[in-house]
Amino acid sequence: MKLYRTGAFAGIALASLLAVSACGSDNVDSASSDSSGGSSKNPNCAEGQISASGSSAQKTAMNAWTTAYAKDCGAQINYAATGSGAGVTDFNSGKVAFAGSDSSLKDDEQTAGDTRCKTGKAINIPGIATAVAIVFNVNGVDKLALDPSTISKIFQGQITKWNDPAIAKTNSGATLPATAISVVFRSKDSGTTDNFTKFLDAQTPETWKLGTGKGWKGKTGTGAPDSAGVVSAVTGKDGSIAYVDAPDAKKNNLKSAGIDTGNGAVEISDDTVGKAIAAAEQDFDGNNLKLKLNYGLKEAGAYPAVLVTYEITCEKGLTSDQVALTKGFLGYVLSDAGQTAAADAGYSKLPAELLTKAQAAAAAIA
Repeated sequence: MKLYRTGAFAGIALASLLAVSACGSDNVDSASSDSSGGSSKNPNCAEGQISASGSSAQKTAMNAWTTAYAKDCGAQINYAATGSGAGVTDFNSGKVAFAGSDSSLKDDEQTAGDTRCKTGKAINIPGIATAVAIVFNVNGVDKLALDPSTISKIFQGQITKWNDPAIAKTNSGATLPATAISVVFRSKDSGTTDNFTKFLDAQTPETWKLGTGKGWKGKTGTGAPDSAGVVSAVTGKDGSIAYVDAPDAKKNNLKSAGIDTGNGAVEISDDTVGKAIAAAEQDFDGNNLKLKLNYGLKEAGAYPAVLVTYEITCEKGLTSDQVALTKGFLGYVLSDAGQTAAADAGYSKLPAELLTKAQAAAAAIA
């Protein structure tokens, strides 16, 4: 049975979401082995080795998870942060036991995933939540507020100078230079791109003309293959602007713009991300847990450019040597220890109601 419910988490205390703190997702491969909060008593331990690939937005969380799991259980999870699009392709072609993706499977991808799984279906299991940060590097500008229409025009090349009147309008009193704007985007398929373009499309349908999807369709600016490349490009050029996941922005000390949807600029925080996740609509079909985020959200105090990263695998149909370890590892990811490890790495824990359903979905892998 498929369940749709709007505002699924509205009644849940947002305290369950921890602050997005100073850690990144693409640039740092190290993670604290103590972040599991556990020991050899980890109840999710399984033996063996599996491969996975996908979302670079969750790379630091995955580093923390795999390091802690290896310490506790001795098993090896080889995760390649190749980007969401590549991860889904790898999973659907049978190359990996699970994929990380910053957006749930689309209909054609779901069909391909179900075919790969053969005896069961492909399921989307939420793993973490975070925000899409609009990062900038402009000499002399430490704080910036942008409305969605202005963001759309910047990334389409319609606003080309930092002292443009549209930018000045939401930054009263700020001294904005005449520096040329240098747009940086993801050149490879990316779930972060998918979520960012959905945000722009929903907020400014009259302005945004590039559509949505994992692939960037614009011709303005410079492309970088992954989050690390985007961070490097922004850091190295005055006047640049880009979009990355919030942990990358925090870890690399990049400045992030506040988003003004009509009630004043909203910065990324525990509370503002939580309000956006609370407004999501559930599209649940058994253990296939997809969320429809409200990218057009204009609620005061909510940061609408958010994403949920999914772990995509087979409910049934993995090879015999993959089942126990995939189930055990994802069980750890969704445990209190695993969620705490992700939060320590700069992400947000899943709200309690959603987490319970995700735990049940992982436990159903057979």
